[in-house]
Amino acid sequence: MSGKVFDDLRSFLAELNAHGQLLRIPDQVAAEPDIAAAANAASRLGDTAPALMFENVAGFTDAKIAMGVHGSWRNHALALGLPMDTGMKDQVTEFIRRWETFPVSPERRESPPWAENSAEGDDVNLFSVLPFFRLNDGDGGFFLDKAPVVSRDPEDPDNFGKQNVGIYRMQVKGKRKLALQPVPMHDIALQLHIAEERGEDLPVAIAVGNDPVITMMAGTPLEYDESEYEMAGALRLSPYPISTAPLTGLDVPWGAEVLLEGVIEGRKRELEGPFGEFTGHYSGGRKMTVVRIDRISYRTDPIFESLYLGMPWTEMDYIIGAATCVPLYEQLKAEFPEVQAVNALYTHGLLAIISTRKRYGGFAKAVGVRAMTTPHGLGYVKIAIIVDEDVDPFNLPQVMWALSTKVNPAGDLVQLPNMSVMNLDPGATPPGISDKLVIDATTPVTPDSRGDYGQTVHDLPETAEWVTRLTAMLSARK
Repeated sequence: MSGKVFDDLRSFLAELNAHGQLLRIPDQVAAEPDIAAAANAASRLGDTAPALMFENVAGFTDAKIAMGVHGSWRNHALALGLPMDTGMKDQVTEFIRRWETFPVSPERRESPPWAENSAEGDDVNLFSVLPFFRLNDGDGGFFLDKAPVVSRDPEDPDNFGKQNVGIYRMQVKGKRKLALQPVPMHDIALQLHIAEERGEDLPVAIAVGNDPVITMMAGTPLEYDESEYEMAGALRLSPYPISTAPLTGLDVPWGAEVLLEGVIEGRKRELEGPFGEFTGHYSGGRKMTVVRIDRISYRTDPIFESLYLGMPWTEMDYIIGAATCVPLYEQLKAEFPEVQAVNALYTHGLLAIISTRKRYGGFAKAVGVRAMTTPHGLGYVKIAIIVDEDVDPFNLPQVMWALSTKVNPAGDLVQLPNMSVMNLDPGATPPGISDKLVIDATTPVTPDSRGDYGQTVHDLPETAEWVTRLTAMLSARK
């Protein structure tokens, strides 16, 4: 299965428009609160919500602002080149199929669109290029929240796989200064630690306004030495286009609207936040790293792409939902072939639902503990619900049935104290530390003889045929 490939944001916006998934707002709006409020509202429209384009913003000249580009399963499907009405579960299945083609080497291109205009040093002024606005009324300032950040391992800079592409929130602190939050278990935090131990700054390139696939990959928890560009090629079924950043030499998306280059200044921290996070809570003010921007390159009349995030579901959840399910599934499946599916759609996998067959009693609990010790699970999977292979983890009524009938708290809860978790988890005490919980909602198998379970009632063999028949009859009535 394959479809269209998009090399930049503009070509994807055109695709969304062609399918009725881009809504242009003709009236003049206020930067605050209208843009974020409209994006917030769009996320409440459900799985068919359109992207929004604002081109008449009070106080700005010729500002173009795109919101909600990934903000529905329809848009997510189009980003993958799939039919617009492809369901969420089918998208995850296709994501897994394409994952198996990794790695796909990228294509290096000359003359990137972002090379049309540039400024360096003290001539850099973020405010003259990007139309900033706050996303939530309690935010401590303006934020870049959808811009992939590129960095390299200082000890192995020529290793293409160790060149990281990740999305981290960045607060605008001045005309050429940002504050960046590197969550300790993310790759950029490891690279910064290496640089600071060497007494060095960490060069970075920040791409604003991108094709849809690299944004997905920047939010995907890959292994440390797995290239996001090579995985992006697998996901889009075509080599991903990259160019060389002129100041840092980093490999960056060819089609970006704006490219910022500079360094994370070693051993320098400043107060950053608060910010309305993807957990649905404000994260408060904290000392975070400082990015000095030394060069800005940008397309003429660039489109500023941002996203609203807050109480789920928002655009963030569509971006990281499938992208969290698939790597956890692949890593678990490699060690436990019995694993059937992983639903880690919720808050970047703080909750994961995993279906598995079982070899013997206690096996399901081992799968849950292993999920928590994957590279991503170390910082995220706080609660793992394990269900039988005949329970669809994406079907929440089935999951709730399993919780209702299979779980005896006396033996089916495994609480692991003082485990690592991302420091943005509002329940962590102290930040970065939490107990974790495995809930075994599977049917006990020998030698585990607890409970009194009869044979499970399954759909009748003819049910699937009748679902198709009844659906056709209902459609014919319209």
